Amino acid sequence: MKHIIFFTLSVLMTTGVFSQAQQFEQSFSSGGQDTEKPRVRVGADFAMQFQSLSHHADTARLIPLGKGIVLPTANLNIEADLADGIIVNLTTYLSARHHNEAWVKGGYLYVDKLPFIKSSVVTRAMDFLSFRAGVMEINYGDAHFRRTDNGNAIRNPFVGNYIIDAFTTTPALEVYFNAKDFLLMGAVTTGIVNPSIAGYNAVTKTYSAYDAGKELAYYGKIGYDKEISDDFRFRLTLSGYHAAKSHSGSLHFGDRAGSRFYLVMNRVTYNPNDVNISSNFTSGNWGPGSTNKDNSAMLNLFTKFHGAEFFGTLEKVKGTLANGTAFDYGQYAVEGLYRFGGEEQFYAGVKYNAAKNETPSRVNRLEVGAGWFPVKNIVIKAEYVDQNYKNFGIYGGGGGFNGVMIESGISF
Repeated sequence: MKHIIFFTLSVLMTTGVFSQAQQFEQSFSSGGQDTEKPRVRVGADFAMQFQSLSHHADTARLIPLGKGIVLPTANLNIEADLADGIIVNLTTYLSARHHNEAWVKGGYLYVDKLPFIKSSVVTRAMDFLSFRAGVMEINYGDAHFRRTDNGNAIRNPFVGNYIIDAFTTTPALEVYFNAKDFLLMGAVTTGIVNPSIAGYNAVTKTYSAYDAGKELAYYGKIGYDKEISDDFRFRLTLSGYHAAKSHSGSLHFGDRAGSRFYLVMNRVTYNPNDVNISSNFTSGNWGPGSTNKDNSAMLNLFTKFHGAEFFGTLEKVKGTLANGTAFDYGQYAVEGLYRFGGEEQFYAGVKYNAAKNETPSRVNRLEVGAGWFPVKNIVIKAEYVDQNYKNFGIYGGGGGFNGVMIESGISF
């Protein structure tokens, strides 16, 4: 208890009020200013967690878990207006579970005007078009807009991300067509979080040459997003992803920062890596891993009426692994929140996420939590989490973890 009290007191700030609104794609026509010098904005994200979880397995022996503050994480964000309608963004992970040292997440160029092309036709076309290009968090599905990204925990009402986590940063080009309340996006990417042109197999002692032009992946999104009234918003989107061939596809294996539940379900192997948070950075997650072929689709529904908020996800993931083994995963998730207070600075809610594959294996997770925004850039949240595994041979049949998580996040 004294650890929880200390953690809570360490993050309290002066109380304020504001209206919390869900953000999705970058606002259309949000370009820079027509100026001779770039206008630079610097921001950061910080997150700190207190973990009090226990885990169990039917027959497998798991490592003992303690209680306390886990590794704090941080991001550095730099954005600059290079010209009217042209923005460059760079995000750096300053501290992450997978890498304690600073390293770049990615950087991209956002364009919704072409001031250097003097053409009325181009100017008119850019009233409806925008582009993103670079090494970036690709816009597959809407779930990635509500997930925790290393130090950026302020946009996630809960602590955990999805069991099957569709998140990766890869070289990509996205083209958007915006018409009032409708969204249409098409994109191409290398589909690999760590691009390379050659590889070596230590088992077969063979080398491989990779041709990115023959391993491209394609994805897109179509949606409808409308403020029906001042009190009611409705958004429905469908996303698809297709990779016919890849030596290391990373759509569901691209989170290099790591999961939010540290060391859960780690078995005893009498190896130092059993308790190494970097070596086990995906603990609590499940999915196909690195892929060869990947055909994925995600359907998302978001509604908000007054303080009541709903977000739903239905996803299908099918393809082959790098060794040619076929996989077929599916998951769904539902989130229900109620935001209240003078300017909705408080919230409480529940999230349920269930995943399965072509085998009898199943995983489900329940998160029940609440949060408080003392000011618009600070969140303090607490939750009870209960995750269960069924028909997993490595645990002798089943297992799971449960307990309390407390998290604070600061983003500006």
